[in-house]
This record gives sequence, structure tokens and C-alpha cells, in this order.
Amino acid sequence: MKVYRAYSDAELTGLLKLSDEHAFKEIYERYNSLLYIHAFKKLPNREEAKDVVQEVFSMIWDRREYIEVKINLAGYLYTCVHHKILDHFVHLKTADKYIDSLQHFLDENRYSTDHLIREKQLFEIIEREIAALPPKMRVVFELSRKDHLSHKEIAEQLGISEETVKSQVKNALKILRVKLGLLTFLFLLIKI
Repeated sequence: MKVYRAYSDAELTGLLKLSDEHAFKEIYERYNSLLYIHAFKKLPNREEAKDVVQEVFSMIWDRREYIEVKINLAGYLYTCVHHKILDHFVHLKTADKYIDSLQHFLDENRYSTDHLIREKQLFEIIEREIAALPPKMRVVFELSRKDHLSHKEIAEQLGISEETVKSQVKNALKILRVKLGLLTFLFLLIKI
């Protein structure tokens, strides 16, 4: 192993291309600490800096047969670390966008689901209170609000006067207003 310390970067690179594990180990020992310091300056998280350097060495071993070091090994390694750091930032940015998008989706659906549940509960309460109206008043009210018939059409259909229809609807609204409260009552007027 002592022999490898005497080799130049170019000689080590040549041996690395031939899958010499000792050459790889010497390159690792020569540059690991320097690359870590360089990565840590860019990524102020020790674990992320270690991961970036580890990924670079892993990539170098995996692609050892194809490595083309044009100028010098140190420059090549620093460039690899630089590119891994950029990839890391792009990955973080993409992950942040995804998380924000997911959170927005969850927030919207939570609101939507909550709104639908409350709306369903409110309709059940309203329907229950409408069903509790006196029978003739309930029929007149439902024809007016659910079937959207005019007072005249309801009077003709039921064989009663328009004044009776008007009075029955007015009384039904009064009863519902008291039982359901103002907010629910306004909702009733809008939705039904």
C-alpha cells in the first residue's frame, strides 16, 4: 500500500480504470477530507456534506472504466462534488415544491371535506325541522322552496287561496327561523 502513496494522480487514475481497488483507496484517502471540507462550506450540514462526497466516490468507482480526467484528478473530483451539490439543491427545491403542493392539496381537500360534512349535517338538521312542521304547512313550504312553485300554482294545486299559501310559507319560515337560528335560516334561504 505504501507504493500507492508515491504514485501521481495520473498513475492512480490509470490504475483505477483497470479496477485497482488499492488505487481507488489511495485516491479516497488523498481527497476525502478535502472534498468534505469543500462540500461542508456549501452545505452547512455535516451529514449532507458526507453524503455528497460519498456519492462522488461511489460514482467514480461505478464509472471507473469510463473516467476521462482531462487536466488533473483534484479538479475533476472538485467538479464532481460541485455538480453533486447542485443536484442536491435541485432535489431539495423539487422536494420542497412537492411538499408545498401536497400540503396545499391536503389543506384544500380538508376544507372541502369539512365543508361537505358540515353542509350535509346542516341539510339533515333543516330537513328534520321541515319534517316537524304541521303537515299542511310542510306541504305548502316544500312546494314553495323545493319545487319552486309560485303561490298561485300552489293554491291551484292544493285548492286553497293564495293568501293561505302566503300565510303558511310565512309561518313556516318564522318557525324555522326560531328553531334553526339566523345563520342556518339564511343558509336555508340560499340553498333551498
